[in-house]
Parts: sequence; structure tokens; C-alpha cells
Amino acid sequence: MENVYLTIVLAPLVAAIIAGFFGHKVGRAGAHWATIIAVGIAFLLSLWVFWQQWVGDAAVFNGSVYTWMVSEGVRFEVGFLIDRLSAMMMVVVTFVSLMVHIYTIGYMKDDPGYQRFFAYISLFTFAMLMLVMSNNFLQLFFGWEAVGLVSYLLIGFWHKRPSAIHANLKAFLVNRVGDFGFLLGIAAIFLYFNSMDYMEVFGAAPDVSGETMSIFGGLEWSVLTVICILLFIGAMGKSAQVPLHVWLPDSMEGPTPISALIHAATMVTAGIYMVARMSPLFELSVTALSVVITIGAITALFMGLLGLVQHDIKRVVAYSTLSQLGYMTVALGASAYAASIFHLMTHAFFKALLFLAAGSVIIGMHHIQDMRQMGGLRKYMPITYVTCLVGALALIGFPGFSGFFSKDGIIEAVALSEIPGAGFAYWAVLIGVFVTALYTFRMFFLVFHGKERMDEHTKHDLKESPWVVTAPLILLAIPSVIIGAPFVSSMLLGDFFTNSIHVAPERDVLGMLGEKYDGAMALLSHGLVAAPVYLALAGVVVAWFLYLKRPDLPGKLATALGPVHRLLENKYYFDAFNEKVIAPASRGLGRLFWQVGDVRLIDGLIVNGSARLVGWIAGAARRAQTGFLYHYAFAMVIGLAALLAWLILR
Repeated sequence: MENVYLTIVLAPLVAAIIAGFFGHKVGRAGAHWATIIAVGIAFLLSLWVFWQQWVGDAAVFNGSVYTWMVSEGVRFEVGFLIDRLSAMMMVVVTFVSLMVHIYTIGYMKDDPGYQRFFAYISLFTFAMLMLVMSNNFLQLFFGWEAVGLVSYLLIGFWHKRPSAIHANLKAFLVNRVGDFGFLLGIAAIFLYFNSMDYMEVFGAAPDVSGETMSIFGGLEWSVLTVICILLFIGAMGKSAQVPLHVWLPDSMEGPTPISALIHAATMVTAGIYMVARMSPLFELSVTALSVVITIGAITALFMGLLGLVQHDIKRVVAYSTLSQLGYMTVALGASAYAASIFHLMTHAFFKALLFLAAGSVIIGMHHIQDMRQMGGLRKYMPITYVTCLVGALALIGFPGFSGFFSKDGIIEAVALSEIPGAGFAYWAVLIGVFVTALYTFRMFFLVFHGKERMDEHTKHDLKESPWVVTAPLILLAIPSVIIGAPFVSSMLLGDFFTNSIHVAPERDVLGMLGEKYDGAMALLSHGLVAAPVYLALAGVVVAWFLYLKRPDLPGKLATALGPVHRLLENKYYFDAFNEKVIAPASRGLGRLFWQVGDVRLIDGLIVNGSARLVGWIAGAARRAQTGFLYHYAFAMVIGLAALLAWLILR
């Protein structure tokens, strides 16, 4: 099995090397075939591993494949932990990546960086697999930083655009803030557990739970609370939680295929997966769980509201990702880790579908992304229309679709939680259902229905995208509909993740939920009479009324709600605050450190100062060497007198 795991993770790396270093020799076709075959192999093997874990009930694999270093008894290794959690993530990552690879052939066909792009996305897949398959914090950190690096390269792929360079630098810097907290958390784990191995740390966690540390002001903090909050700060950066969310909407500057890969299966899911994997630690700190659920609730509701005022089709979907990540984070904070991972899985399929459908529209519109210049596209792009509708219905939680089961599972679980902040979180995710339906079908109606607002030249050339674009849409639409129901009993309400996720009995909200509903049909029957379905329906109806029946009203509402509308258009002024306060303050602090630390202390005192001191001493010594004998005799007499005085007086 070890060879199978190595093949899964190394195949995309080998393909990335072929496409990246030998792309000029293998050509465009060679680059895409090498990477598609490699990721296809990784997907098929991952599917087999998942099947063995699910149906075959295979044993958990936890082993080292390479020892990097041993220091004072602590082993730093490359190793794999393959259980149902990691196996499910491997399938999601490789399948979505495979669809993106195929789609890229059509989307990037005329781009001069064709081979380079395939090298990057294959490398991205390798980095994410290293992260999810890891059995230790060293490898986790490697995968964590690797996905950050490749996302930086991909967001700024069109590096001749100033907006792309600004976006990838923004993503890099914001993630450095989160990664600083993440690294401190890993350092604290090493300090208190003296191990980098997951299982060793999890096993010793109850013994450390009573220990405290003094950080500042003499206040004592729980060691595990500090560790969990530091790790979650890392997750806030990767999974774009408030206030470290600002990079994700700007990541739309990258090509659409990478937007789908980042938002659906790689970068942003890393933080959610990490917290779920660290459940044995988080379950020992109610304070950390309260922080998680509160941050998630704020993100779920307030980031969704921003989708209502966006005009760029990709940015609407991007803010949808922010909101849905908030739902997953809320579930983590409510100790409903399985519900969070279940929603991560379903969301990966329909969010990749929505992004790739948006890309198909952009291809048809000759790279126009403003929805105000679209309309009536359903008759020109029927496959894109139908698949986008499937993705939209899954996103809003239409009964029976995959998103219905995972989103309703989260809402019901949060309603049962007693974690501080759970009450606010419940209302946030409940209101978020209406908001999600409103911005989703606002986008859908503006793009595919109503008056045709494109110019005559664009309208004349409008046609359905080629099969390499539409085939991945169809293949993603299928799980967007059916992937939820088969796993409700086992993954959401059952014991699917028993060996992967630990939940304290007093906080087992999904166990309580399982006592009320025994499967998909029971949850569906309840959902049909519960508030979320009707809130989603209300959102769709309001979107239809505002953007199809009375398209004059949105403008009037924007004027009437002037301050609120400006607040949303300016994204709560997070970007303005960062650019006008944080960035100047950081540059000023950097200049201060440079002037005081580098120029005055290091250069002025240490480097140049030591040189001046040596020069002064040499000058003084030079003046003492006069060459006159009586000067030397006088110095000897003075020295002898001083020596005698010391001997007599001591």
C-alpha cells in the first residue's frame, strides 16, 4: 500500500516537472497529456483507497516513508496517515483537479504560458496531497506553505497585468500573517509535546490540557487554548475567514481554472481540513471552539451580503466561497466536524462547477466578466445554462441536491450546540440561506435570462463552449446532484469518521441529530417543512422579481439604501483600512527598524563602530611609538612603580 500512496502523491509532481522543465520539448499536447494522465492515475488510485476504507473497512495506515532528521530523540519525517478523512479528501482533490486539467485545454488554448500553467496546477495538486496525507506537523507545514507558494504563482500567472501582481502579493502577505500564527502553534506543540507526530501529540493532549503558560502581563493561559487559537489563525488565512479574507476575492485575477481549483479543492479547504484533523486538540478547549464558531458566523453572513453588489460574475462566486467557508467553520466550532467535512466535499463539486460555468460564459463573451453586459445567454449556451443551474440549486440547498443535506446538517447541528456564540451563529447561517439564494439567482438571472445586453459583435459570435470545457461541467454536475444523499447516514449522522475525528460526548451534536433523523429521507422530510428551504425559495423569488420582473428596482433600492450600499460596495472598508492604515504603519515600522536596527545599530555601531574603534586604538598606539629612548624608559619606570604599588597595597 505504501507504493500506492507514494504513486498518488508523486505522479502529479513528476508531471509538473515534465511540463515545467521540459515543456518546450514535449510541446503543448505533451504538457497537458502528461499532467492529465498523472492526475488521472492519482484520482483512480485515490478512489480505490477510499473504497477500501469505506467498503473494505481497511485498517488505518500510519507510517513513515522517509526520515529527514532526528534531533534529541525527536524524529522529523515524511509520512502518511491514510484513514477515511484523508482518503475522502484525496478523492475530492484529485477529481476536481482532473476536471480542471481537462477544462484548461479549452480555456487556455491560446495562452503563451500554456505549459507553465499545467506545470503549476499539477504542482498545486501535489502540494495539497502532501498536506492531506501527512501524519506529522512538519509535512503538514511543508504542504501548507507549498499550496501558498503555488497559489501565489497562479494568481499572478498573467504577470504583465498590474492587478494580477497586486492580487498575488496581497494573497502572499495576508497568508504570511496567518502562517505566522500557524508556525507559532506548531512551535508550541513541539515545545510542550516534544513530538511532531499527530498520534503522539493527540495521545498526550489530555495530559497537557491542565497546563498553563504566561504570555504577557502575568496572565495565565491554557496551553491547548493558545495552541488551538494559533493553529486557527493559520486556518483563517488559508480558508479566508474574517479579517484575513481580503485576498480571496482578488484571487479572481488568475485564470478561471485556478479560481475553481483554489476555491473548491485545494487552498481554501486546507484550513477546514486542518482544524478537523486537529479535533482531539480543539475538543479540549471550549474557548478555542467559541472563537472558531464566532469567526465562522461573521464570515458566513457578512461575506455573503457582499455578493449582492458584485457585477463581476467570478467575484459573485468568490464571495459565495467566503460565505460557504464560514458555514464550514461554524460547524467546526460547534464540534460538528463531520458536517463541516461533508459540506466541504459537496461544496467542492458544485463550487468547481459554478466557477467553470462562469469561465465558459467568459469564453463565450470574449472575456467580458461584467454581468451588466450579459443577459439571455441560455439560448446560446444551453449546456452551460443547465449545468450552472444545477450548481446554483446545489449551492442554495435545493431539496435533494447535495448542498441541501450538507448545509441543513450544519444548521441543525448548530441549533443543538451550547458552545458560547452558537446562538449568534445559528441566526447568521439561517439568514445566510436567504442571502445565498438571492445573490446566486441574481447572478443566474442576469447572465442567462432577461434582456440581451451584449453588443452586436459579441452576440453574433456567441456559441456553446467546446467539449473540453462542457464535459467537465457535466461530470461535475452529476455529483453536485447525487453525492449528498448516499453519505448522509454514514458521513453526516453515522460513524464514518470515528477513527479520524474525536468529539467529546457532551458536545456530540451530530450524535444528537442522528437520534432524530436516521437517514437522508428523514432529513429531507424534515427539511421540506423547516425554515431554510422557504428562506431559499424566498431568495429566489426576490431575485426573480428584482432582476427579471422589475429590473428598475435594484437601482432605486441602491439609492434609497445609500450608506448601506456604499458600505457593501466598499467591502466594509477592509481594503481601505489595510491600504491606508495597516500598510503605511507596516512600512513605517519597517523604516524605523531599518533606520534604528540596520543603519544605526548594525551598520553604525557594530560594523562601522567597531572599525572606528579599532582605528582609534591603532591611532593611539601609533602615537605611543615615538622612537625616543627616554619615552620608553619613562614608560617602564611608570609601569614598574604601578606594579610595586599594587604588590604593596593588595
